[in-house]
Amino acid sequence: MKWVTPWALKRMGILGMNARNHDFIGRYNARHLYPLVDDKLKTKLLTEEYGLATPALRFVVSQQHAINHIEQQLFDLDGFAIKPAKGSGGKGILVIVGRHGDKFIKPSGAEIGIEEIRRHMSNTLAGLYSLGGKPDVVIVEDLIEFDDIFDGYSHEGVPDIRVVVFKGYPVMAMLRLATHASDGKANLHQGAVGVGLDIASGRCRKAVQFGAPIILHPDTHRPLHEIKVPDWREMLVLASRCYEMTELGYIGTDIVLDKTRGPQLLELNARPGLAIQMANGLGLLPRLRHIETLKPRQHKSPETRVDYVMKAFADTRLQAQHTDGGEPAVGNIA
Repeated sequence: MKWVTPWALKRMGILGMNARNHDFIGRYNARHLYPLVDDKLKTKLLTEEYGLATPALRFVVSQQHAINHIEQQLFDLDGFAIKPAKGSGGKGILVIVGRHGDKFIKPSGAEIGIEEIRRHMSNTLAGLYSLGGKPDVVIVEDLIEFDDIFDGYSHEGVPDIRVVVFKGYPVMAMLRLATHASDGKANLHQGAVGVGLDIASGRCRKAVQFGAPIILHPDTHRPLHEIKVPDWREMLVLASRCYEMTELGYIGTDIVLDKTRGPQLLELNARPGLAIQMANGLGLLPRLRHIETLKPRQHKSPETRVDYVMKAFADTRLQAQHTDGGEPAVGNIA
């Protein structure tokens, strides 16, 4: 592994943990607003209230005794996702994509029975997956049917797009692709692929796994440089609207592209991680400082903020490569 000095990271504009916590999270995120994003049920209800696109909430389980007859509530659902309201890092999420008799089918093709679902829900209520092990609530929501554009790019899991939003401006984005190593989860620390996306076009600008540049998906072997996310401006507008909804100045928005419903907001994070910089080969700090120089309310609507960043932070080299018909050197674009 090649080590990088702190001075080199500073020249690259890399945002570190201390600066993130002090200069941005601590300064722009009021503590009393954290529950709006730390609790997925509160986020879901708030999202529906504001009319933002999100997978429909089917029902909630908050008491252990309600699990005894849970099969009645699942009877008409062929596919669904079970989530802990206060989970983090994808822990405790159980996805069911179909039924086979009295069995439920997971994305891997494995079949489980109703007793396993009851056990999973019971563990969730007991706080097995929640922050600090506190008692939790079970959320059951509609299944995302991911767009065919990502076919072959994600292994046994739904790909999602993380967009970091600062003061309502989307400043950096990446696509997270599940792999065998990540066990179908879109978590970079577990081995998912991070694909940095040009903020102007949604095109791939770089891809990494375990911090190392890659060109092909490790399981499907599809070339990652071909990725271009459709409905890109609509997706950025959805991310930008979360600023008015939560009043949080520095957030991570996780969005999926549904085959029929388009961009859907999955969840929000008041403490977004820093790996997005590695996926893009760029530092966040210059973009964040640039947004700080703008006049308050200079761009009042989500649409005008998105249009601004699509011009201000466009990767002109990437645009030139595609204009010339060339292929971007995935893993080598700065």
